[in-house]
Amino acid sequence: MSKNWQEPETVYLLFGSNLGDRAANIAKALVKVRERTGVPFIVSSLYETEPWGFMHENSFLNQAVGLHTHASPHTLLKEILTIEQESGRIREGKGYAARSLDIDILFYGRDVINLNNLVIPHPRICERRFVLVPLDEIAPDFIHPVRNKSIHDLLKECEDRSWVRNFSEGRQILF
Repeated sequence: MSKNWQEPETVYLLFGSNLGDRAANIAKALVKVRERTGVPFIVSSLYETEPWGFMHENSFLNQAVGLHTHASPHTLLKEILTIEQESGRIREGKGYAARSLDIDILFYGRDVINLNNLVIPHPRICERRFVLVPLDEIAPDFIHPVRNKSIHDLLKECEDRSWVRNFSEGRQILF
């Protein structure tokens, strides 16, 4: 079945930063995402979180964003990678590392995409509190298209015990 790119798709993204002015990095990236890919309709609070998968002295700020886009998944990915690079993100090899900006595509509607350079839904959503907590704030009833469970239920079942603290109460914004 082919997509009708005239109809906007609902997409959920996760922004993260642990280098430089973390909040400003995310805010600037959100403006660029809005200009280039689609209109955010809801934004979670900022959450301070411990690094996941590696050790670093700087904690992360993370924020989940829901947006409507006409961009295809590949176009969205291309724009996100460009925004990360413009924000000073340097990708060196594989593995986790500190970064000025990271933007992950968590969900693209209810699509399931499994390609070498693009996997949607993001494959580690269910393992990461730093993803599920902000996502639960803005989309608790969204059903994961593979797991067939709500974000809220996935958060309750998550075994990750990494700390996640609200950094900015009630930053939900409707554009």
